[in-house]
Amino acid sequence: AFLDYHDIPYKVVEVNPLSKKEIKWSEYKKVPILTVDGEHLVDSTDIINILQHRISPDDEVTNEEETKWRKWVDEHLVHVLSPNIYRTTSEALESFDYIAKHGNFSYTERFAVKYAGAAAMYFVAKKLKKKYNITDERASLYDAANTWTEALNGRNFLGGSKPNLADLAAFGVLRPIRYLQSGKDMVEHTQIGEWYQRMEDAVGEPSRIPEGQYQE
Repeated sequence: AFLDYHDIPYKVVEVNPLSKKEIKWSEYKKVPILTVDGEHLVDSTDIINILQHRISPDDEVTNEEETKWRKWVDEHLVHVLSPNIYRTTSEALESFDYIAKHGNFSYTERFAVKYAGAAAMYFVAKKLKKKYNITDERASLYDAANTWTEALNGRNFLGGSKPNLADLAAFGVLRPIRYLQSGKDMVEHTQIGEWYQRMEDAVGEPSRIPEGQYQE
């Protein structure tokens, strides 16, 4: 979301969640990993901090409210997603269907990613649900969405008239699930939809470089 908002072109490499062969070169085995001018940046929050400093080196990275809600995104919001998007076997398959279709995988890999990946994450989600003391997956998602909406306190964005880094962090976390069943339910049962639409409009079209146009 940060790259799209600032119209920074980028190439996406989908990582096989089973083999992770695309990032075998990296000691860091999670995504995202962003390579900029040969430098490998990891962790979403750190990536945004570094890029923000490069874009506006004289600006403060964040203010107190922004810091609070970016931390909330990292420490709370992200943890309610997996138990929701992998809540049932059908929802797990729905989620992995996108990865299988958009990754540069062979037919066998696509099949394995979709079905083995979905099965694995279905059980992982149950463990995460217990780890984070979630009793009702959807209720936790709706509560998080409503908490965010209340934090806006009538403003278009947490940043006021335009998104700040907390807005972009929350949007970046929620965008992948928006049109999955969990995301549709979230918008239907909470007040977050209007903010989400404003964020879609503000962020604009992805600045992702189509594969055919990418030059090594």
